[in-house]
Amino acid sequence: MKIGMMLLVTGILFVGLILLDGCKKSEPTPAKTTTSQIQDMKGHDHAAMTDEPAKAVAAAIEQTTCPVMGNPINKDLFVEYKGKKVYFCCPDCIEKFKAEPEKYIAKLPQFQKQVQ
Repeated sequence: MKIGMMLLVTGILFVGLILLDGCKKSEPTPAKTTTSQIQDMKGHDHAAMTDEPAKAVAAAIEQTTCPVMGNPINKDLFVEYKGKKVYFCCPDCIEKFKAEPEKYIAKLPQFQKQVQ
């Protein structure tokens, strides 16, 4: 009887191992992208790619400091010089700039040549 019971338990374990081995978790295979899907995505990808460089260029030419004192600008205090707005931290800086504008141009990002 002992041998019969041992054979039965061994058989159950053997069958259990075979069944469990067949139930391994498998990674799903990625779906293949069709040509039409790629063409549909092209416009969306292009728009996303062009937004980032445009934002970077805008940030690079945005004036944040006064060219005279180097303090943060006040968007209400500005003059137009060569068709572009130049912002200042206080009214005194406007007068100093107007007296010698070329002295301060190198400090202004909106007057720097941009690489295209």
